[in-house]
Formats: sequence, C-alpha cells, structure tokens
Amino acid sequence: MIAPLLLPLPTTLETERLLIRVPQEGDGPALHAAVCESLPALRQFLSALPWVANPTTPEDAEIRSRTGAAHFLMRTHQPFHLFEKSTGQLLGGAGLLRTVWETPKTEVGYWVRSACAGRGYAREAVLALVDYAFSQMQVARVELIADEANLASRRVAERCLFELEGILRQDRRATDGSLRNTCVYARLRPAP
Repeated sequence: MIAPLLLPLPTTLETERLLIRVPQEGDGPALHAAVCESLPALRQFLSALPWVANPTTPEDAEIRSRTGAAHFLMRTHQPFHLFEKSTGQLLGGAGLLRTVWETPKTEVGYWVRSACAGRGYAREAVLALVDYAFSQMQVARVELIADEANLASRRVAERCLFELEGILRQDRRATDGSLRNTCVYARLRPAP
C-alpha cells in the first residue's frame, strides 16, 4: 500500500451541477454566509456537526477553510466545499473523514445550505465522493453515519445505494441531554 501522504489525490471534482473542491484561503466569507443561513437546520443534529454548536464569525470560517486545506494535505481527512457550477455559490460542504488507512476505509459526511436543500445536491456530492474514495483513495469501504431521526440524511444514504448495517442504540448524547440512536450505513468497493 502506498503511503497516504504520497497519494496523488485530486483537489477538485466536477459533477453535472457541482464543482467540488478542497477549501482554500479566501473561502471564509462564502462559508460563513452559508453556515449562518443554515444554523437552525445544522444544529438539529449537533452530534454529527459539533463545529456548528458555537456562534461563528467570518474569521472562524476562514480558519476552518484553511485548516481544511491543511487536513487535506496531511491526509487526515479530505474536506471539500460544494459550489454550484452555474453561479459559483457555495452550497455546502462534504468530505471523507475518519479515514483508517490500514483497513482502508473512510466515512462520507455532508451538509447543504438551507436555501438549496432538497434539490439533490447532497446526493450528487456523495456519489462523487464515494467514487473518489474507491478510485483515488483505494478504500475498501465507505461509511455514512446518520442520526436515526435525520430522515433527510437517511434518504441520501439510501438513494446513494448505501446499505443499513445496523442502528447503534443510545450511541450519542444530544445537547439537551437525551440519548440518540445512530444509523450505520456502508458501501463496499465493487469487485473488479
């Protein structure tokens, strides 16, 4: 197996409607606007997105973008911003995280700004990143983790042909103190 730092991973992907690229310096203002617009929706499932728990500033968003670029270079995880090709608007974020290179396996995560939710952008991004994980990162398994009550995220998993492997009961604690169940979905690399 090649050392992860030596993998020549592309920094951009394109789909029919999306430009998917690694965060870079200067992305902070667009990221901040998308996150602020979407905070009520993003905060519904804080156990999946703990970084939206606290108030965010434009500086926080810029730091998040620059840190994302560094994570990509170090191969600790592969974060991407989602841009609508026709307008250049930042639509959200997606990434491959919690990668275990020894297995190899990774987890796909995503969010779409509230004004653009329900238009299939998450599905389009997830399918592109799953293909990227199998073809570029050479992983054997891609997981998708969702709160049992997050029906929109679970629909994305099902539409992207992930199989529900199980539900971890009382696996996470919500900010209100309640215990949450976690759905574990996975896709395996297709046989050659």
